[in-house]
Amino acid sequence: MKPSVVLTILCSLLAACDSPEAQDDPPAARADWAIAIHGGAGVISKTLEEDQKAQYHAALEEALRLGRDLLDEGGASLDAVERVVRHLEDAPLFNAGKGAVYTHDGAHELDAAIMDGRDLACGAVAGLTTVKNPIGLARMVMERSRHVFFVGSGAERFADEMGVERVGQEYYDTERRREEWQRALDQEEAGGEDKHGTVGAVALDRDGNLAAATSTGGMTNKRYGRVGDVPVIGAGTYADNRTAAVSCTGFGEQFIRHSVAHDVTALMAYRGLSVQEAAEEVIHGKLDPGDGGLIAVARDGSIALVFNSEGMFRGAADAAGRFEVAIWE
Repeated sequence: MKPSVVLTILCSLLAACDSPEAQDDPPAARADWAIAIHGGAGVISKTLEEDQKAQYHAALEEALRLGRDLLDEGGASLDAVERVVRHLEDAPLFNAGKGAVYTHDGAHELDAAIMDGRDLACGAVAGLTTVKNPIGLARMVMERSRHVFFVGSGAERFADEMGVERVGQEYYDTERRREEWQRALDQEEAGGEDKHGTVGAVALDRDGNLAAATSTGGMTNKRYGRVGDVPVIGAGTYADNRTAAVSCTGFGEQFIRHSVAHDVTALMAYRGLSVQEAAEEVIHGKLDPGDGGLIAVARDGSIALVFNSEGMFRGAADAAGRFEVAIWE
C-alpha cells in the first residue's frame, strides 16, 4: 500500500475519533423493573358484592405497592417477590397462609416455593402445619440448606432449626373457609373457586435479575398428603434470567402434568416466542378451559397475565408507570 494511502486512512481514523459519534458511549441505563402478582384463579363470580370487590382490590393494591416501592428504590427481585407473597399470606382473603383452606380431615397444610433467576437456585416446602409464612421458610431452604425441597415432618423440623415464627392450626381458621369446606364435604368434591387458590409474585429488578415466588393452602377437601404444583419447581414456579419468571395458579394436577411454568420459558428459549405468546400457547393451547392461569415477567420487563378460568386476582406494575389490579377480563 502506498504511503499516501496509509496516511489518508490514518487521518480518516483520527477524524472519526474526534467526532461526536466516536466519543465514549454513555453509561448504560439501568434495566427497567417490573412486577406482577396474583391471588388465585378460578370460578370467581362477577356477582361479588361491592364491598368484597373493594376488599380484594385494596389487598392486591397494597401488595403490589410493596413490591413496586422496593423495586423502584433499587431493591432485589428476590426480596420483592418474598415480601409480596408474605404480605398475601397474612391476608385472610387468599388461599395461602392465614387464609389457607381445609383438608378433608379439617386441617391446614401449606406449600410454597421461591426461585432466583440468576443461578436457578430454588427452595420449596410442602405439607407445613405450623409455619406462619411458608414463603420465608422456602427461601431458607434455598439459601441455608444444600437441598431444594422439604416436606411434612422434615419441613417442620427444618423450621425448628431455622427458628421461624410458628402458629397453631387455629391461626388458619376462618369462617369463610370452614363454610366452603363443609359444602365440599357435603358434595364430596373439591369446592368451587378454592380448587384454584394460590398467591404469587414475579419480578425483574434494575440489575436485570428475575425471581418468582408462590404460596398456597392447597385444594379444599384435599386428601392426605396431596401436594399440588406450587412447590414443584417447573410446574407452578420457575425463574431464569435468560427468559422469564413465572408463577402459576390453578388446578395443580394439570399444571404438574404439563410442567407449565418451565414450558413457558422453554417456548421462549427454543421457539423465540414472547412471554405473552408463550403464556397464551400453554394456558389456552395445552390446558383445559377453567384450569387456571399464570403471571410472568420476561427479561425485557414485558408482563403476561393469562388465564382460562372465569377470573384471576392479579396486578402489574413497572418502571414506566403502569400500576393496575383486576379480577376479570
